[in-house]
Amino acid sequence: MTDALKRLSEEGVAIWLDDLSRKRITSGNLAELIDQQHVVGVTTNPTIFQKAISQGDGYDQQLSDLAARKVTVEEAIRMITTADVRDAADILRPVFDATDGQDGRVSIEVDPRLAHNEHATVAEAKQLAWLVDRPNTLIKIPATLAGVPAISEVIGRGISVNVTLIFSLERYRAVMDAYLTGLEKAKERGLDLSKIHSVASFFVSRVDTEIDKRLDEIGTDEAKGLRGKAALANARLAYQAYEEVFSSDRWSALENAGANKQRPLWASTGVKDPAYPDTLYVTELVAPNTVNTMPEATLEATEDHGEIRGNTIAGTYEQARADLDALEKLGIAYDDVVRVLEEEGVEKFEASWNDLLKSTQAELERLAPSEG
Repeated sequence: MTDALKRLSEEGVAIWLDDLSRKRITSGNLAELIDQQHVVGVTTNPTIFQKAISQGDGYDQQLSDLAARKVTVEEAIRMITTADVRDAADILRPVFDATDGQDGRVSIEVDPRLAHNEHATVAEAKQLAWLVDRPNTLIKIPATLAGVPAISEVIGRGISVNVTLIFSLERYRAVMDAYLTGLEKAKERGLDLSKIHSVASFFVSRVDTEIDKRLDEIGTDEAKGLRGKAALANARLAYQAYEEVFSSDRWSALENAGANKQRPLWASTGVKDPAYPDTLYVTELVAPNTVNTMPEATLEATEDHGEIRGNTIAGTYEQARADLDALEKLGIAYDDVVRVLEEEGVEKFEASWNDLLKSTQAELERLAPSEG
């Protein structure tokens, strides 16, 4: 066993697990990961919950009770998912207290079908915060055009947010701006800014998947030479943008009022292409004040053979920009890639949510008490 995860933590990377299930909670596995593998947070999404609820019988008792009460399938899902998030938040509470609220957090996503409805997203975020009722929760809001103003409104109400599905540098800057605007609103309302936290989930592996596919279609040696470079370049330039925004005068005024920086979170860090090292999106994105949310397989791979070489983002910006420019020269339009990825991202979460509705409905019907 290496101490790669310990070294990663020491470099300023918070290790969060990109998974949650009731079995993980009740078996003691989550507590074990926190205790032994430096895990200091948990992220969930509709796909994770769909998988958890459709496997095993861990939810049967609660589903049986919900079926007896004849609740709607939407209410059943909310009761089940918020129960898991509440329990995970309680397990992570010591980490939350030890890090003054920075880590020890569990993320739960608004209904992805609301991704293009600002007002419904705000209402859902408020409802989820109320339902979970734990200070160490982050409400996940997708960084769609409708999601960006919703972020400002939710932050302005003192609710901590995990902004998800960020693919483009331009949208990431809009997200950081929305966070600062939200903090300014919260300050005007007299809220304690030190209690408001946020991360911005910048997606990594999907960028390579989409761009590599386009490079393979071009098929030249030059195109092949650019495979596997776009995702890291994009993420590293995002960190450059983060450094700029959080050293601005506008930020300084908020920091002086007690505000916390919105940390970049590297999401989608499981490597999709077996030609690449399975720790690629961990070891090459090491920098202070970041979060890396990993599927368990990536966490184990990093622990087993990850080589942590200190900060691997510093000094890379020029090369990162050159890599993205080279793609444009080959006719791969960055703006089109990130648009496709955002649309696909929302669609995938919507599809998972619909699968979750269907599988939960089937379970409610299976476990419903016989009439009479």
